[in-house]
Amino acid sequence: MHGAEPDNRNTGTGAMSDLRKIIIDEKEVEVDGAMTLIQACEEAGVEIPRFCYHERLSIAGNCRMCLVEVVGGPPKPAASCAMQVKDLRPGPEGQPPVVRTNSPMVKKAREGVMEFLLINHPLDCPICDQGGECDLQDQAMAYGVDFSRFREPKRATTDLDLGPLVETHMTRCISCTRCVRFTTEVAGIHQMGQTGRGEDAEITSYLGETLDSNLQGNIIDLCPVGALTSKPYSFTARPWELTKTESIDVMDALGANIRVDTKGREVMRFLPRNHDGVNEEWISDKTRFVWDGLRSQRLDTPYIREGGKLRPATWPEALGAAAAAMKGKKVAGLVGDLAPVEAAFALKQLVEGQGGNVECRTDGAKLPAGNRSGYVGTASIADIDTADKILLVGTNLRTESPVLNARVRKAWARGADVIVVGEKVDLTYEYEHMGTDRAALDRVAGLDMSALEDLNCILIVGQGALREADGEAVLATVQAICEKSGDKKLMVLHTAAARVGAMDIGAVTTGGMAAAMDGADVVYNLGADEVDVAAGPFVIYQGSHGDRGAHRADIILPAAAYTEENGLFVNTEGRPQLAMRASFAPGDAKENWAILRALSAELGATLPYDSLAALRTVLIGEVPHLGDIDVVAENDWQPLQAKKMGKADFVNAVTDFYLTNPIARASMIMAELSANAKARANALMAAE
Repeated sequence: MHGAEPDNRNTGTGAMSDLRKIIIDEKEVEVDGAMTLIQACEEAGVEIPRFCYHERLSIAGNCRMCLVEVVGGPPKPAASCAMQVKDLRPGPEGQPPVVRTNSPMVKKAREGVMEFLLINHPLDCPICDQGGECDLQDQAMAYGVDFSRFREPKRATTDLDLGPLVETHMTRCISCTRCVRFTTEVAGIHQMGQTGRGEDAEITSYLGETLDSNLQGNIIDLCPVGALTSKPYSFTARPWELTKTESIDVMDALGANIRVDTKGREVMRFLPRNHDGVNEEWISDKTRFVWDGLRSQRLDTPYIREGGKLRPATWPEALGAAAAAMKGKKVAGLVGDLAPVEAAFALKQLVEGQGGNVECRTDGAKLPAGNRSGYVGTASIADIDTADKILLVGTNLRTESPVLNARVRKAWARGADVIVVGEKVDLTYEYEHMGTDRAALDRVAGLDMSALEDLNCILIVGQGALREADGEAVLATVQAICEKSGDKKLMVLHTAAARVGAMDIGAVTTGGMAAAMDGADVVYNLGADEVDVAAGPFVIYQGSHGDRGAHRADIILPAAAYTEENGLFVNTEGRPQLAMRASFAPGDAKENWAILRALSAELGATLPYDSLAALRTVLIGEVPHLGDIDVVAENDWQPLQAKKMGKADFVNAVTDFYLTNPIARASMIMAELSANAKARANALMAAE
């Protein structure tokens, strides 16, 4: 009887939407028919308890905590996470379906479920790292009973070894399977699963393997109980002792939104913040666990090299020596990978005021100055979600930006085709490999793309493709492919957090690094630790860690790291975001912009601002779009002139994911992860 069910759709909203009326706890709401009941309840402002349900993972429906009563439905409570609004039957006269979340049936069901969940769960809240942030604690307060009727022996399970990051206490596990679904669906590794049935069911890893993913730390956040906790952070602090600061990550150019938790002067941990347009709610392991690198190998006092050795100095002494070295000399300024826009801008004003050159493309990438569609592109990160075809050129997304790779994987799982030109690597999803060299890119450019005009295509080009001598020709070819595919969606994937912001302010020299360094007597190195400065020039190094740059320096000016000063960073899609100060720099180290301002006064060419706010006013006056925080500016399409490419293979920009910057290289956790990754890559097969 097709005609028996009345149509509750609201025809005024267009044919595409399927809006249904539904009554939840005497409140009538209109929601999309495809919504689950748990989502519809949230729309109505009713909170439903849950453990296994997570909006970014597939639906498991196995914890049964989200039970609700469907009036006129089956005589038992229904799992609201697994039932859609369109599955509900209307009333006898076509009234909207009724759902109750606070009836005696629901109360009894939730208390029963909670009693079952706590049967084997140990009472170790006082020593559990999850205490104070535990969903089970919160919901046991709301729905738990004061004593358990369970008198039989309790079950205990052995703890898993998942590697150096995730600590396991598997007796606490309530089998919500969030970790299994995350590692399989988002991280794309098939190493976790559940064995056994009923009482004997337990989460385990395949053949006792440690997790091989640079997104594995996210399962710590996902675990609603204390079964998976952070191993490096374990037993060091309680959540209520921590000061929480919302900030931005600089470990890669994605600009993931993070929360920095500090205790006193020390950073204790990094957690992700939700931002649908950037990182959703995931962060990479390097972002999450690099905090121990902020404590070691720090520069906390100025140094001057005398007789081949560095000696500690005072600030007036060091600034005076730096000013004396710079006066009347040819100066080159280098902008490092972690420098905020304000520091790069102050350096540019200072060096150019002395008649020198500034350069931020320290890896030699042929990014076109002043052409934002060439060095940022025209696509936003959110465009990946709706893409039908994704072309990756000269990039290993899994190591250059793991969170972005998870987003591409999500698009692939939805049905998008991924095509790769460059090294053949494991990206955690299937793709069509067109070849490893420039000739393969040429072949792609020569294909007939008339069929793509109605499809959403996005092209992602990595720094590895742009760093060689023919980088500009590669970029021109990539732009030509974008034009052929119709909608001109190009993303230039950067590896350095500071690069886009420095390009925006024009911290570039025509001819790149070679031209900037040519004939320089003094090099002012602003945290550029990935470059070797040749013997000859006098080097002033300003940075936070005693890395390669400091070893070559004649004068060291200690500066704040990214958690110790307010700074502006522009991510790979061209979105300006603010990193906020969570703690103070150690010893005598100062904020980056303040050091440059003090040095300008010593040089007798004082910069026209004496506060960060005044600096930002000048900065936004010159580059207006930097004032639109969290807005992706639209870039005008400016295609480069076609040139002939070389013949070489594409080489990816990042070789060791864990050791890409001075903070990561100072971290013991990152060193261990890097060693483990190398050992895993070189593991002998049985036949060998």
